[in-house]
Amino acid sequence: MNSRLKKILIKLGQQKLDALFVSSPANISYLTKTQSRDSYLLISNKGIFYITDSRYTEEAGLALEKSIKIKKINGSLPRFIAELFLDYGLKRIGFEEKHLSFSGYMKIRKELNKKIKLVSAPGIIEDSRQIKEAQEIKIIKKAIRITAAAFKFIEGFIRPGQKEIELVAELQRFIRYHAAGNSAFDIIAASGPNSSFPHHIPGQRKIRKGEPVLVDMGIDLLGYKTDLTRVFFLDKISAYGRKIYDIILEAQARALNKIKPGALTDEIDAAARQYITEKGYGGFFGHNLGHGVGLEVHEKPMISPKKSTRLKQGMIFTLEPAIYLPGEFGIRLEDMVLVTKKGCEVLSGAINK
Repeated sequence: MNSRLKKILIKLGQQKLDALFVSSPANISYLTKTQSRDSYLLISNKGIFYITDSRYTEEAGLALEKSIKIKKINGSLPRFIAELFLDYGLKRIGFEEKHLSFSGYMKIRKELNKKIKLVSAPGIIEDSRQIKEAQEIKIIKKAIRITAAAFKFIEGFIRPGQKEIELVAELQRFIRYHAAGNSAFDIIAASGPNSSFPHHIPGQRKIRKGEPVLVDMGIDLLGYKTDLTRVFFLDKISAYGRKIYDIILEAQARALNKIKPGALTDEIDAAARQYITEKGYGGFFGHNLGHGVGLEVHEKPMISPKKSTRLKQGMIFTLEPAIYLPGEFGIRLEDMVLVTKKGCEVLSGAINK
């Protein structure tokens, strides 16, 4: 049994749970060290069970470690799961409230007797996922190299007259061609005034000479994600654009200087946010400074004024200070950072900055 599963079993004992029913694909992938599709995982001292249907049982048999038993779904899924709980005498079963729908919960509950308790058990796996292992870091670094190559490609591709959706299409093609599974999320390409929308949906707008083009993208490599943002300028950058860009660059640098094991996430957020405020643009930066990245694009830890989490070696997260000026333009610089023994490593380096 791998060490990740052993840690979860220890946590279940501490919380007096007989089992944990896992429905999050990212959490199942993490615990089984395989890419999960249409499956569930039941973890207990009486066995580890991978629950899926006939489409995936063969490949699961090849990919999963021997300590994990495969259970092929027959008939009604809620009934099959409930019978598994009953067959192994499980009385107190934790479930992921963020990932099991209310409808799914009620259907399973209907199949169980009143002596069996379904207990909300949030964060048990996500907390462990915050600390990336050496192999995970290796995959993420490789994914960032592919992302960097995509930025370099698109920098040479952008021309006045092209549509935002054309940039997205070319980036998707590049990502597919260079061995990444897919983009990690819907790619953002926002030109001119559209760049003032933090999550702009690319459209038919044509890029004009002399305006900024904000590109936010990431890739999925073996289940692990990247998330980076850069702003390109067609022709020369305006004096005002340079001013805003330099503020963002310095805000990010101040946050980077705060990162080390033991530092608090809200203090890192404050380092960037306070500088932007001092320069008179605090009202134009509304979102968190960053978020964890791994098997999900957004995971723990959150680099936020509302979250005070102590950093630990092995955490990976984004730093993405920004200023959005409505009707004019927006500048966001987003990098991925690894917490090291004494400080941090900017995994995305100075890519296109």
